[in-house]
Amino acid sequence: MLFIRQKTASLSCHCVRLVRTSVRMERVVDMKSAGEDSSVKTALAHLQRGDVVAFPTDTIYGVSCLAQNTSGIRQLYAIKRRDAKKPIAICVGNVSEINKYAVCDGLPQGLLDSLLPGAVTVVLQRRPCLNPELNPEASLVGVRVPDHPLSRHLAQAANEPLALTSANISSEPSCVRAEEFSHLWPQLGVVLDGGVIQPSSSSGGGGEEEPSRKGSTVVDLSDTGVYRIIRPGCALESTERVLHSYGWKEK
Repeated sequence: MLFIRQKTASLSCHCVRLVRTSVRMERVVDMKSAGEDSSVKTALAHLQRGDVVAFPTDTIYGVSCLAQNTSGIRQLYAIKRRDAKKPIAICVGNVSEINKYAVCDGLPQGLLDSLLPGAVTVVLQRRPCLNPELNPEASLVGVRVPDHPLSRHLAQAANEPLALTSANISSEPSCVRAEEFSHLWPQLGVVLDGGVIQPSSSSGGGGEEEPSRKGSTVVDLSDTGVYRIIRPGCALESTERVLHSYGWKEK
């Protein structure tokens, strides 16, 4: 009986490995081999079909869909097993695009350019043009411009904001390697595997043996002259330094 149980367990593990290998071949794009342009083209095709895709950012791996696609938003919440009342941020390709989807009128000139691109999510009043099904109960929206060429390139190619959140089930640790969220692969249109994410200069990292899993620093800038840190993240010190240089005070 012991032998049979051990053999059955061994076969079960073997089957799991075969399934995972099969899913990898179908869903995972090695960015080093494919190149950035090809990777973006593949991910964009899936996004435009309403799929959820995964890719590396400057902080952790993220899962994303087109922010204006309601079906994609619903899939994103389902994959994450995320509370529908918990907001999801958007990602745009350039700092200049933030004003299209969020109100920047109360911000001093140059502030956003001093924070972004970077490991920061700025929270501002949302504009009516943003999909009302994205965070329907929230008057604010978090906006990212990652310090990562792939993330920005993909958002620019989409020509609309991406809904972006961490590639993990809610409450689980963030991921810095694609293999760490392999249990989500079957639910994703494609996974862009960019290897291990190393801390970017904008996150204050550099030289760590183990990459940070903190995610971006989330800061509420919706009230002129004062800020509120919603999540310290990996760029807290540099973010507060920039805000203080503009005369902004913490709430």
